[in-house]
Amino acid sequence: MRKIVAGKLHGIHVTEANLNYHGSITLDPDHCEAAGILPMEFVEIWNKNSGARISTYVILGERGSRCCILNGAAARTCQPGDPIIVCNAIYLNEAHITALKPRIVTFDQDNHIRERLSYSVDLDASGRYSFSIHDEANEALAIPALVSRA
Repeated sequence: MRKIVAGKLHGIHVTEANLNYHGSITLDPDHCEAAGILPMEFVEIWNKNSGARISTYVILGERGSRCCILNGAAARTCQPGDPIIVCNAIYLNEAHITALKPRIVTFDQDNHIRERLSYSVDLDASGRYSFSIHDEANEALAIPALVSRA
């Protein structure tokens, strides 16, 4: 079994840091559903400003609120306005990796959904893996690559 990305809220902005609540991250249910993140699920959180990385669990806030609130100890790692990445994962037998299509949701400054993307892993005729990112229309998007050192 391998730990594989299942969904991601990429660039969602922290709306509040509540040190006195007893832990977790509070998220808008609409955002969680868009990425396939469940209530009480453990997630990794990566702060794009500071580089801080933490793990906590999800609780659902008010639907439509666009909230992203770090609670308890997690509140020490992020400040309101910080763009963060919230990522869930599943354990999967490698033989099933091509069936998994993780959902990635990107956000604007006000936590409105900007893009809905998916990741895809495929096998070529030689049995080698390939990776692609697709938009809502299932069009393949460019993937960052090494720039030529010529």
